Amino acid sequence: MSMHDPISDMFVRIRNGQSANKISVIVPFSNFKKEIVILLKKEGYIKDFFIKKSLKSSLEIFLKYFKGKPVIEIIKRVSKPGLRVYKKKNDLPKVMSGLGISIISTSKGILSDKEAKKKGLGGEIVCYVS
Repeated sequence: MSMHDPISDMFVRIRNGQSANKISVIVPFSNFKKEIVILLKKEGYIKDFFIKKSLKSSLEIFLKYFKGKPVIEIIKRVSKPGLRVYKKKNDLPKVMSGLGISIISTSKGILSDKEAKKKGLGGEIVCYVS
């Protein structure tokens, strides 16, 4: 069975892992997923990640909890393979009035909405995280 949206699959695995209070989840590796996970770690939404090299490389994501509750309350895919969502630098959305982040795929790489605004870049809105 083929996977049509591997990024959504990663988000679903994170949500399911947190609802089951797992320490970590394993997802198939891709450079795009790695960049998203690096941003999630930098913003403090996950503890850490580890790349497992083998015939089929995978990405192990260590989930973060605060007082027994998951740090990531909402992780929602915005731009999908069937409907891409692009915004200019002035139209980038705020998530929960600035308490969350939106992950933007720009010409300079994967950035949070705050970084993209500072650099004056727009791009494809990958997801919202809060």
